[in-house]
Formats: sequence, C-alpha cells, structure tokens
Amino acid sequence: MPKSQHRAVVTGSTSGIGLAVATALAGRGIDVMLNGFGEPEAIRALVETIGRDHGVRCLHSPADMSKPAEIAAMIQEAEDKLGSVDILVNNAGIQRVSPIEDFPIDAWDAILAINLSSAFHTIRAAVPGMKRRGWGRIINTASAHSLVASPFKAAYVAAKHGLTGLTKTVALELATSGVTANCISPGYVWTPLVEKQIPDTMKARNLTREQVINDVVLAAQPTKQFVTVEQVAATALFLCSNEAAQITGANIVMDGGWTAA
Repeated sequence: MPKSQHRAVVTGSTSGIGLAVATALAGRGIDVMLNGFGEPEAIRALVETIGRDHGVRCLHSPADMSKPAEIAAMIQEAEDKLGSVDILVNNAGIQRVSPIEDFPIDAWDAILAINLSSAFHTIRAAVPGMKRRGWGRIINTASAHSLVASPFKAAYVAAKHGLTGLTKTVALELATSGVTANCISPGYVWTPLVEKQIPDTMKARNLTREQVINDVVLAAQPTKQFVTVEQVAATALFLCSNEAAQITGANIVMDGGWTAA
C-alpha cells in the first residue's frame, strides 16, 4: 500500500461500497474525502469516527455528482485541504428499473450523468495533479453489467459499459505517467442501491420480494452469494498498492461466476 502521505477522494461514500473503500483506505493511514448525500448529523458522526478510529484527516464534500462545476470544486477542495488527490475512487451511482418504452427520460439523463459522466469530470480534474506528482490510482466501480446486460436496466448497463471504455482510454493516456486506471466490476452486492431496486424489479417482473432476490438477483451468480463490500474494498486496496503498478486498463471482475458462461 502507498505510504500515508497519499490522499484519496471516494465518491458515493456515505454508505455501501464507497464507505467500505474509504474506511479501508483510512485504515492504511490515507487521508480521505468522503462524498455523498445523507443526514448532516449522521455524516458528521461518520467523518469524526473515521478520523478518530484511524488517525487520519477525513472530510466530506456534498458535491452533486450530476453537476460538473460542483465536481471540479470538490477535487480542488481536496487538493487545497488535504494537499493532493493521489487516489480517486469513482463509486457514485444510481439505478432505475423500467421497460425501455416506459423508461423516464429524466432518469436516463440522471443515471448517465452520475454513473458515467461524473467519473469523466473527477478524472479530468484530478489527473493534472497526479501527473505532476508522478503517482496516482484511479479506480472506477463498474459492475458485471459493464460486460453483460439485464432487462429493464438500459441506462445503468449503458453507463457501466461506457465506464469501462473511459477507463481503458485513461489508462492508455497515462501509461507512462505513474498513474493507473482500472475498474472493479462486482456482481450483486447487498447495498442500499441494490435494496432500493427490489420494489421496481418486483413491479417490472410481477414477482414477490423473495422471488426477485432468489430468482433474479442471485440467479445470476453461480455461487448464490452476494459479493460483500469488504471484498470490493480489499480489491481496491490491492489496486492502490505498488504490487499492482502494472495493472492498468483492467476490469477486475468479482461476480461469483456470473460472466464466466
């Protein structure tokens, strides 16, 4: 792992995968800026807990990942207050489950903005500093849906496919700079994002909650187990290590065998 002088920004990190990654980075002595929505008191407590438990500086940015100006300001704030952005984890994401003919246009636009375009904006803002310092790690949370499709998830699948292409392009551009760019593509992880899409899937497929979990969600994963946030965080830590310096442009799939067939 990098030494503690490195600093990280993790988007969508007030819960779920992002929080697990941010906490794991803090556990290695890395200062971290959280980002995401939530109750102000809960976020303040989260920031204080991470900072106190791991002896690091922990900040929070409420930047809206659908707004490019706020994204750029967040990266600049991290540079100013933490001193650098050496590790960038693009994890913010939203989901909507609906048949294509009924898919709301505003939902399409929002999912593409938050799940794909926000990564472009954070990378664009963070790369100059990484190149100047000669070291950086860019990690994009993609999905098994970066490789395969599922019905009723047109925007999400399109965004995740696009994220892998963005990652490959960035990796090639930065190949000689000491900066790597990779994706992690989990299968189904039990997070608030997955939990929230259960009712929509129930409606779209006319199934019960139990049927959605067992016959739709876990049916895709041969192991019949959810990926854990801790497993994703451990993979992110490895990608930040010096041992992973030659891994760039990769899509690290951890989906219980979903895409093996």
